[in-house]
Amino acid sequence: MNRHCHHCGWEWTLSGQPGRGDRCHHCFADLKVCLNCLHHNRSVAQECVERRADPVADKDTANYCEYFEFIRRVFETQSKTNPRESSARDQLKKLLGD
Repeated sequence: MNRHCHHCGWEWTLSGQPGRGDRCHHCFADLKVCLNCLHHNRSVAQECVERRADPVADKDTANYCEYFEFIRRVFETQSKTNPRESSARDQLKKLLGD
């Protein structure tokens, strides 16, 4: 399990946490963002399980959160197809004659 950019999957190999101004070397997305944080959870209020953290409106832009901890995870590429999406695309192709 490694630390990856939430946007493109580039691996953060430096020791320590990224600063507010650090960006992905591949896609230039901000790295110190809620989407890269261990405490980010879409199913709770404010999408953060850290109760002491101030609410952050934009989860994909750099912020000043003191409780940021870069999550270690296996990055899953977006290229995996959703079976429902594939089925819908096939039906659309049949409908349009492609």
